[in-house]
Amino acid sequence: MISVTKTFLPPKEEYFKIIRQIWGSNQIANGGELLFDLQRKLKDKLGTSDPILTANGTIPLQIALKNLARNGEVITTPFSYVASTSSIVWENCSPVFVDIHPDLLTIDETKIETAITEKTTAILATHVFGNPCHVEEIEKIAKRNNLKVIYDAAHCFGVNYKGNSLFNYGDVSTCSFHATKIFHTGEGGAMFCKDEELYKKLFYSHNFGHKGELEFYGLGINGKMSELQAGMGLAVLPYVKGLIQTRKQQVKLYDETLNFKNLRRIVIREDTDWNYSYYPIIFKSEDKLLKVQKALNDKKIFPRRYFYPSLNTLDYIEFKEMKISQDISERILCLPLYAELQDQEIDLISKIINKVLSTS
Repeated sequence: MISVTKTFLPPKEEYFKIIRQIWGSNQIANGGELLFDLQRKLKDKLGTSDPILTANGTIPLQIALKNLARNGEVITTPFSYVASTSSIVWENCSPVFVDIHPDLLTIDETKIETAITEKTTAILATHVFGNPCHVEEIEKIAKRNNLKVIYDAAHCFGVNYKGNSLFNYGDVSTCSFHATKIFHTGEGGAMFCKDEELYKKLFYSHNFGHKGELEFYGLGINGKMSELQAGMGLAVLPYVKGLIQTRKQQVKLYDETLNFKNLRRIVIREDTDWNYSYYPIIFKSEDKLLKVQKALNDKKIFPRRYFYPSLNTLDYIEFKEMKISQDISERILCLPLYAELQDQEIDLISKIINKVLSTS
């Protein structure tokens, strides 16, 4: 079976060696040495502020919205994983959708300003498949309208834009360290924030509001990463550069073997050092996508329809048509991409796709 992705697991001896420290310290949570070590190494590797490490990748979105969106309207994209929209609703805010670029697939910054009302408090935009939003223009819009900017950068580990980590943009940038990501902690995530005062609020928010054992800074929840998770991150981190390079070669092979007469790829924004986290292809129609998907499934190959359906169609959202997002979501399919995927498997996938499209 070939799935859309497969978790990279480091040699178990290396993981066991790292987490053996836990038996020595008897500290498995609440900010142990492994967590602090991972925090330092991520800061150095990425060139960012100290990351606030969390139990999963959704908690950072919820905490950022709680602190910045203030129960207001949040302008966001309908083309993303459901967590971006569900977090807005969960935090008693109202999502206001803006359609996407047909080629870049990120939020169309030219449509943001017309969606702003007196109730708007924030913009939550997704760097789709690690493809940067137009961060400069979004920053200008936010400053003109006194809005906060939160980036869902779940796919962006290792992505640089104009030589700078994508995590350094926005008031808060969030990332997922889920097992399906290039860098992972099994389950986990992070928040990045350059402003010192806001950083304090975010940090206390993920630790019940604790300021020491007996004082409290304010309202908080339990969003902390455990030592076991941090240990996995420390074991995976040395392999990330090689994993990205492997994916780059796999993407190149897909590019060479697929027939793009009936397909197209996502356009990556200029000045982006991409991480090759996904390989999405866009078909001319949903019917062609479904035929290809069935042919691949019949061979026990399982791509995935990221991101379907368009989030403006969720049953707990008041529907407003988003023509481009709805159209793209029906025609986009992510092909298998992971460290152990073999060249002959990519060749087989491409041949099946090319054959189906040439006869349909």
